[in-house]
Amino acid sequence: MPGAFKRKPIKPGSRIRVLVVDDSVVIRRLVTHALSEDPAFEVVGSAANGAIALARIPQLNPDVVTLDIQMPEMDGLEALRQIRKLYPDLCVIMFSTLTERGATATLEALMLGANDYVTKAANVGSLDVSMAALRSELIPKIKQFFLLPGEAPPRAAAGFAPVAAPPPAPVPRGKPRALAIGVSTGGPNALSVVIPALPADFPLPVFIVQHMPPLFTRFLAERLAAHSRIKVAEAEEGMRVEAGKALIAPGDYHMRLMQRDGEVLVRLDQGPPENSCRPSVDVLFRSVEEVYGGAVISVILTGMGQDGLRGTQVLKARGAWVIAQDEASSVVWGMPGAVVQAGLADRVVSLEQVATEILKLV
Repeated sequence: MPGAFKRKPIKPGSRIRVLVVDDSVVIRRLVTHALSEDPAFEVVGSAANGAIALARIPQLNPDVVTLDIQMPEMDGLEALRQIRKLYPDLCVIMFSTLTERGATATLEALMLGANDYVTKAANVGSLDVSMAALRSELIPKIKQFFLLPGEAPPRAAAGFAPVAAPPPAPVPRGKPRALAIGVSTGGPNALSVVIPALPADFPLPVFIVQHMPPLFTRFLAERLAAHSRIKVAEAEEGMRVEAGKALIAPGDYHMRLMQRDGEVLVRLDQGPPENSCRPSVDVLFRSVEEVYGGAVISVILTGMGQDGLRGTQVLKARGAWVIAQDEASSVVWGMPGAVVQAGLADRVVSLEQVATEILKLV
């Protein structure tokens, strides 16, 4: 399993060098044009398949490769395998389609070590729409892996103990009754470490928000279910919450909880995105607090942005336990870093220690 990608500093006067790999001439031109509009980028070349890309990487020395999955001669997955062998620190962003085949291939790519992915809308028909999508999605996803000139690296909040000696947990207000997890960039790999480590008799219901589009969350749930001892499923409207079962919010839907006739049920809606996200960690965490109060273990794993910060504040105010993944093991230390710097984390631990800390509290 790939380790954390350390943010690479870009020297003053330099730009992020990108190699665009796609068998479609139109897509190559669109990506090149979208990136070239941003002064932080320099498109140093393009390639029509993985074999050509592998030959050009040592010639062009890119910082980033954008890699299509479906290509002739050598597809994106095989190219990714070779890149990870030859250039383990090279940032790779996959291009995927919103199809079942695209979703399964993207999850495999993430497990093989792709840093992140963007989705290509099929049959958009408008170049302006395609360009806008590339600007809003691709550019931020590349920039999250680099320190641009004048940008300060993230720092842990003052007063926090190192991972080897985390601060003690607060006095619990009764036993925890639920586990809530928020995660984004790097999430499929992180969840594949945490969820399979939970025992078959895990006594709490588990709620997960992973920032992913529709289809992707279903295949993620299926992949986790196949390798875990607890049950894992994509949440459905009205689904009954059970101890020892993990529910993943479906792509493009917020997941909330409600109580009815002594049971806890799932509610899904397409309310406005929060933190530009739907599903949103904040939405889930607030709803978990409404049902379980502070009897919750909340976990914030690797991810870009600050989704989960406000929800964690709500839970923490009620006495919930808060576990944050540390910077060294995070693909991107945005979400957990925001929680740590706000002084909300009771434990700041490596990814491999997250399940252990959960089980200690249970």
